[in-house]
Order: sequence, then C-alpha cells, then structure tokens
Amino acid sequence: MWQETRLFLQDEFRADRPLVHMLQADHTFANERLARHYGIPDVYGPHFRRVAYADATRSGLLGHASILTITSYANRTSPVVRGVWLLDNLLGTPPSPPPPDVPSLPNVRGGGGVPSSVRERLEEHRANAVCATCHSIIDPLGFALEEYDAIGRWRATNDGGTPFDTGIPIDAAGTLVDGTEVHGLAGLRDLMLQR
Repeated sequence: MWQETRLFLQDEFRADRPLVHMLQADHTFANERLARHYGIPDVYGPHFRRVAYADATRSGLLGHASILTITSYANRTSPVVRGVWLLDNLLGTPPSPPPPDVPSLPNVRGGGGVPSSVRERLEEHRANAVCATCHSIIDPLGFALEEYDAIGRWRATNDGGTPFDTGIPIDAAGTLVDGTEVHGLAGLRDLMLQR
C-alpha cells in the first residue's frame, strides 16, 4: 500500500501535473496482490506497474488503501480520524484538539445491548453541544470515506465480523455546516475540486 502511494506521488511530481490531479487520477500503481485487494483484474506478479481503475469508486489519492488504513483503527473505520486527517493534511484547517475528558463512544444503543453503527454512535455524541461544534465539521468528511473498510477495501455493507459491525448498508453521506451534501469519495472529491 505504501509503495502504491509512493509511486503515484513520484509519477505526479515528475509529470508536473496540477496538484488537483492527485484527487481525480483514474490510475494508480499496483502489483498483483494490491490489484486483487482493489478488484482490478489481469495484474500478475510482484512488480508494480501503472494500472487504470475500472470505475470511479477509487480514483485519486483518497482511494489509496494506505491513506484509508492509516486513518482507521485496527478493527474498524473511523470517520473522525479520517475527517481530521483530511482537515489537517489536505485542507489546511486542523480542528481544535479534543478536551481531555471525552468519553469513548458507546458500542450499543442506549444500553439496550443492540450494537449501533459508528454513524449512530457519533450522532449520539454530537447531541452534546460542545462536541457538536467540532464534529459537525469533521464527521461529514469522514463519512464520505465510509464505503472503504479499515484496510481500504470497497464495501457496500458494514459486515466484517468485528464487534462493531451491524450488517447494515453503508451510508456515505454527510451534510457540511453550510448545508452542502457530500456523498462518497466522488462527492468529496468534487467538493474539494470546486473549492
């Protein structure tokens, strides 16, 4: 995963492409193992080569498994970590650090023992006005990348066998503070390119 991003960035810099091209590139660099991870057919062997994406579900740097993995926990995704990473590394507007006494998100709905999705847990967390101040900016960006699991595989449902999984369809939509709707990587990419 690291090698893919390294080769991709080297290619972008050497070709002197505009910076925004990194968000919308329709290709990457992969070997057989990474291509299998992404579902890209007909790539064989251990050496990396330039390959085209079959569709727009993974285009650009934000679709790289390296980025998606470092912005996740070991056993699940984190819209908060992904949103903070985007704000800090790409948008240049890092959020304030969280207060020291922030509790962990509950794993179940209202004490009823029913596992809740990350989205539901964050909605409950945002009910606190102090938390909502930052999370209303962070969470919509992170939710746009929820169609990728903790190691960057594309997914339609939240069913990976961890205690946090609910098996419900992934909702990759979010509403920014200004009311702009963002849906999935394509929506996030388009929003960033417009601004």
